[in-house]
Amino acid sequence: MKLAMIGLGKMGANMARRLIGGGHAVVGYNLETAVTDQLAAEVNLIPAYSLAEVVENLAPPRVAWVMVPAGNPTESVIGELSQLLSEGDLVVDGGNSNYKETMRRGQMLAQAGIDFVDVGTSGGVWGLKEGYSMMVGGSDTAVSTLTPALKTLAPGAQQGWGHVGPSGAGHFVKMIHNGIEYGLMQAYAEGFEIMKAKEEFGLDLHQISEIWRFGSVVRSWLLDLTANALAEDGDLSGIKGYVPDSGEGRWTVQEAIDLDIPAPIITHSLFARFVSRQDDSFAAKLLAAMRNQFGGHAVVKAED
Repeated sequence: MKLAMIGLGKMGANMARRLIGGGHAVVGYNLETAVTDQLAAEVNLIPAYSLAEVVENLAPPRVAWVMVPAGNPTESVIGELSQLLSEGDLVVDGGNSNYKETMRRGQMLAQAGIDFVDVGTSGGVWGLKEGYSMMVGGSDTAVSTLTPALKTLAPGAQQGWGHVGPSGAGHFVKMIHNGIEYGLMQAYAEGFEIMKAKEEFGLDLHQISEIWRFGSVVRSWLLDLTANALAEDGDLSGIKGYVPDSGEGRWTVQEAIDLDIPAPIITHSLFARFVSRQDDSFAAKLLAAMRNQFGGHAVVKAED
């Protein structure tokens, strides 16, 4: 099939590569034209230099896959596409949009007769080689139109992707997926830190990660990636312990609150990321001061 990939960052560019490698024709557009030109030269991407040019390069029913950052960039692109596309065309949002915004955008596009599919996409920089896990929301008709591309992008034609529900469902499931990811990552991080602190055993953390990768009940792709990181730098001396969050963990915690569902692990893992960004925690200072006040416990002075 022929479709457009709007946004040729790390994910969008590799998805375009995988689609073209699978025999699809891809029109590509990116704000930085040098990226578009590079892909056009590398994999025969059909270059476009505006959203209007994207639409001109597609034949009805047009399919425009959006892979730009969530929030205002996605809102802007979809808003412009709604003015350029025609009834029966299809917009796909493969980014990490909030599912509530997705539902609103779907209703907006529907008023113009434009179909909308939300694809929660996981796979990161490994997706080009391994394929992408995709959680798809939208109508049966719209998803059917997109299915040839989904089968190519997925790890297998019938593996790693699925139509999970109506508009918004794909991004909702991806939101929960990322919340779980937060918890898994935090558990690995805490476990390895405990082992690193047990200096008397002189544990080789990379060796242990490799042992756990095979046969262990805690083996996973995240553990594979942990082993990769420890092989490159066993002490992680070249990395600052600052962990950002892209939003999905916050949304998952908020959804748990709204639904009265206890989610202490995911919530803690989100807050642990906040702690990682504090070079000098006021809360920690206050804890030390309180211990000194009620128990006379020593405090470490700032100059120390």
